[in-house]
Amino acid sequence: MDFSLFYFADDGEAEGDRYRLLMEGARFADEHGLTAVWTPERHFHRFGGLFPNPSVTAAAVAAVTSRVQVRAGSVVLPLHHPVRVAEEWAVVDNLSHGRAGVALASGWNPRDFLFGPDAYADRRERTVAAVETLRRLWRGEPFDAEPECRIYPPPVQAEIPLWLTSSGNPGTFETAGRVGAGVLTNLLTQSMETLAENVAAYRRAYAGSGRDGRGHVVLMLHTCLGEDRESVERLVREPLRRYLMSALDLNLRSAGPSAGEGTAAGRPSAQERARAWARTTFAPAAVDAAYRRYLTSDGLFGAVSDVLPVVERVREAGVDEIACLIDFGVPADAALSGLARLDELCAVAGGSTAQRSVEGSRR
Repeated sequence: MDFSLFYFADDGEAEGDRYRLLMEGARFADEHGLTAVWTPERHFHRFGGLFPNPSVTAAAVAAVTSRVQVRAGSVVLPLHHPVRVAEEWAVVDNLSHGRAGVALASGWNPRDFLFGPDAYADRRERTVAAVETLRRLWRGEPFDAEPECRIYPPPVQAEIPLWLTSSGNPGTFETAGRVGAGVLTNLLTQSMETLAENVAAYRRAYAGSGRDGRGHVVLMLHTCLGEDRESVERLVREPLRRYLMSALDLNLRSAGPSAGEGTAAGRPSAQERARAWARTTFAPAAVDAAYRRYLTSDGLFGAVSDVLPVVERVREAGVDEIACLIDFGVPADAALSGLARLDELCAVAGGSTAQRSVEGSRR
């Protein structure tokens, strides 16, 4: 089992050096043989608000590391022209001397599509089609029928490592297998049992694609390790609840028009009333249920001995790499101190060395 670091910070409480945890965590990952550092693309909300462009944060990570893989988790492909994506990540690949990797997401929040309003309806088709486009551009081939349209600088890696991001849709797993991409996923809307079924379907599709290997599945898990579960729970109780409430708020805000919602008389619209009702009626219960689930079975919280059963369940589900999300509101010093325990977990659970990390990411 490989381990990496995943970032998705809520910027609502951020003060001072907003990127300290990212940069110091990246240095730790580099020095201790973790597989990768993943940063996302998020827009227009404090949930994930530190990361509007993963190529920018990846470039910063590349500059302070020398071995760890530097990956997007994820580029929301329909918001961008694929040539632009290829160009930006070719730069990251050069800055990192061949350590770049990109997960592609189709997007889900209508507000994000300010950048490409016409791309929302067929966003999934655009994302899948971009896989081969990016591969051709990465190899130095021209874009479509434009013989002079090649990307610069030429990338260092011969092939671009690609993943498709899925929250649990079986079709996305199978599509990733057919096109020979990896999968980046989470347990937000799927159980561990469903994940195992999805991974099995992915492996079958990958085998049927005629490509060598078996693909690569990465699972994001919220992570905070410490001396024991009780002390960790005291540390994460309020930050994790705030983080989950912020995530729920983002989902509620996406469920309606982004502008002009109020009535002519200034009264709340139906969408606004529905969201207000949802926040007061089921939000606390939903957050509490998610909190207990992450704390006990779907996250890495507690001492190393506490989380080993979770790691084993993930391994049995067929996952290749656990991407540890560490920046959900826990103070930076506490999150960074927990990385020493993550190093212990890697040793116990078969974490890769830096050299294996580089080789494994290119499977």
